[in-house]
Amino acid sequence: MEELNEYERQRQENILKNQQLLRDLHLTASAIASPKPAARPKATPRPKKKVPKADPATVVPRRQSSRLAGLPADSEIAKRKADELQEQWREAENAKRARIEGDVDVKLEKPLISLGMSEKYNPTFTYEDVEATTDKELKGLREQMMGLKLWETFEPNQLKVVPERIYSMAFHPTVDKQLIFAGDKEGNLGILDTSQIKEEADDEDDDSKEESGPAPNMQSHKLHGRTISAVVFGPTSATTLYTSSYDGSVRSFDLEKGLSTEVYFKKANDAISCIQVPEENMLYFTTLDGGFGKQDLRTKTTQFMQLSEKKIGGFSTHPRASYLIATASLDRTVRIFDLRKINFSGLDGTPHEVAEHVNRLSVSSAEFNSLGQLATTSYDDTVKIYNLPDSAKWEKGHTIENWEQDVTIRHDNQTGRWVTILKAYWQQYPSDCQKLCIGNMKRSIDIYSGKGDHLAQLRSDLITAVPAVVRFHPTQNWVCGGNASGKLTLFM
Repeated sequence: MEELNEYERQRQENILKNQQLLRDLHLTASAIASPKPAARPKATPRPKKKVPKADPATVVPRRQSSRLAGLPADSEIAKRKADELQEQWREAENAKRARIEGDVDVKLEKPLISLGMSEKYNPTFTYEDVEATTDKELKGLREQMMGLKLWETFEPNQLKVVPERIYSMAFHPTVDKQLIFAGDKEGNLGILDTSQIKEEADDEDDDSKEESGPAPNMQSHKLHGRTISAVVFGPTSATTLYTSSYDGSVRSFDLEKGLSTEVYFKKANDAISCIQVPEENMLYFTTLDGGFGKQDLRTKTTQFMQLSEKKIGGFSTHPRASYLIATASLDRTVRIFDLRKINFSGLDGTPHEVAEHVNRLSVSSAEFNSLGQLATTSYDDTVKIYNLPDSAKWEKGHTIENWEQDVTIRHDNQTGRWVTILKAYWQQYPSDCQKLCIGNMKRSIDIYSGKGDHLAQLRSDLITAVPAVVRFHPTQNWVCGGNASGKLTLFM
């Protein structure tokens, strides 16, 4: 072989150098790609969790393959097996949803709530206030009123006389028994007769009789399509009950015949808010749009006038001068009108106002007592009592200018949306002194004298709702309250 020339020798040296360089690069790349792993510290062994064993009664059966179970496909045995599994699954699901019977002892570390800790329903007038009274006459009245007891025969929770919230109520004037009528927001008239007790139905067995016991004698009848706003008796007949409603009608209920007859109807959008029967065959009524009407029940002649631009929530006629009416309105005023001086043109008249008093907020009720005192209830948290002039002065055309109340009683009248508006009502014919009653937001009933003295606060732990609608018996010291559940509370 000829000796390599200079060029070829140089080429061979370059090839050897390049090969050596490639070998070095390969080794370096391998070291970077696969570094030697660092030694890991020994891990502390974790304790094994104890898996609780499933209760066989709660284990839901699982579906299994017929092939693995060795059963022929689509055979009767496979179908029956599937049905059994399905039935077991249903029984397990029903067991989960089954009603829990008997008492359940709930272990509490401490009571969640205690009535003794809440001051919301604490009384504001107690026997201690009675004992601290220095006036002997006043103390005697307070002892008498505070001595009224809750009817013991049945608890208030058992006296659900109507299905819905009570809006109106009346005592029958009889003194032989407590006979109470209540109207609710759906037009039902409930009746409670305390002289009779219902026995259980004949088709019930003896065991159920012993468990439930006797029931109060109550009945409910649908007389109106909407709220019964007032329930009143006529001045001469104790067998005729008048009811008015937001459906625009007034009905006469004959208690002997058991027949309710419509005696007046105004179109449904003219809801009637209150009625009075000041004399035989004469009906007075007010509407929620501020109107006042009078109708002769014999001739069916009706006269109507607008007394206010806003709702009239209640009105009352003077006991010694039935031509005087006092109205309570949403426009914050108490007004007195003289019906003798109304200028009628056709069926509509122009009112003749003789007195007015403006309150800070709307007025809910205006009620005359047998002496001519006027009591009003207002949303400014007051009950006001006015001593007005004798009816003889009114007959001479006397007019009161800028009249003010004689007594102002501070009283919480903020009922909210779910409690019927609180209104103060007088006892019609008291045997001792003039007194009125009004519901209390502390689930009680307040009684005040005509002078504004707090005579009593009737309460019981069995009363679980506000007795918002309250009434005195006309002559007896019996007081009844009705709540938003349609239940009655009776003190006597």
